Amino acid sequence: MTHLDTSFLIRALVPGSPEDATLRAWLRRGLPVAASAVVWTELLCGPLTAREAELALLVVGEPVPFCGEHAALAASLFNATGRRRGSLADCMVAAAAIRSEAELATANEADFARFVPLGLRLAPAESARPARPRPRK
Repeated sequence: MTHLDTSFLIRALVPGSPEDATLRAWLRRGLPVAASAVVWTELLCGPLTAREAELALLVVGEPVPFCGEHAALAASLFNATGRRRGSLADCMVAAAAIRSEAELATANEADFARFVPLGLRLAPAESARPARPRPRK
């Protein structure tokens, strides 16, 4: 299972983007993807067209609920990573992925790298992207 972060999901809605290509490759391979209720909330804050919201829902399905267990882990992540202003939503996204035993696909790996030692697994998005042609010598 792979959870999609808001940054990844927004970019995946752009046809031809690297995230679009990665997501399409994952779906062709049958890799299950999801988004937490936190990500879904951020996505719906927009700007987003109704069609984009429908498409995102078709891809990720019903958002993974954010529960008390997720909240406790998010608070722990927040405290363990320096209580940084503006980072609580990232802590919540990371907690939902960790508790769901899912990898997290994000376009902002730097924002989530601090959670890796605390149990977060980042999805290897590059591996699903088409290889770039090598220059001929």
